[in-house]
Amino acid sequence: MQAYSQDEIYTIVRDIYNSTIFSDIVKRNQIRKIDQLERVVKYTFNNVGNTFSAKSIADYLKSERRSLDNETVYSYLEKLEKAYLLHRCSRYDLQGKEILKTQEKFYLADVALRYSVLGYNADSVASSLENIVYLELCRRGYAVNVGKTGDGEIDFVATRQNEKIYVQVTQEISSEKTEKREYDRLLEIHDNYPKYILTIDEFAGGNYEGIKTMHIADFLLSSEY
Repeated sequence: MQAYSQDEIYTIVRDIYNSTIFSDIVKRNQIRKIDQLERVVKYTFNNVGNTFSAKSIADYLKSERRSLDNETVYSYLEKLEKAYLLHRCSRYDLQGKEILKTQEKFYLADVALRYSVLGYNADSVASSLENIVYLELCRRGYAVNVGKTGDGEIDFVATRQNEKIYVQVTQEISSEKTEKREYDRLLEIHDNYPKYILTIDEFAGGNYEGIKTMHIADFLLSSEY
């Protein structure tokens, strides 16, 4: 099996991206303002793991003197989904028990897309880890949502038939403030479904009041969920 360098992988992914954007989305939908589509793509890729709306993108483009209405932004996002570049992750109100229609998150079909289009940025590592966990949960057959709590959010509420798990992803727990924030959000949920905090801390592990802390690699390889 041929081994590829990281740069070669990014080049291959970039070629796939260009082919999808220009051969599939643009030609199939007869999009004329390609620069607008690309700006929507870059905004979305740059905000993986963040909640935002079509209005957020439209306002951003307006600040760059690029006029684009909300309806067109939604249309572009739908086309990117149908081309399998993006996954839409809706928010789920844990108190009201309903799917919310606003402030969704989008994840990439492959995290290499972000680096091949935008280049490497150390600040993007945390959201890329979140993206990887999202894709693995989907691969295992879970329906995945962002969990909305009273004044915060749970990264993922994943359900599969009668199963449910709650997952928080953080690059590292470097302070008591971060630790308190991550654990407190999960402790607000008063049920007996499994709860996880995933990190890349070398010595991640342990159990606190029923919340299991794991290294992300161990979680991805685990058969317990």
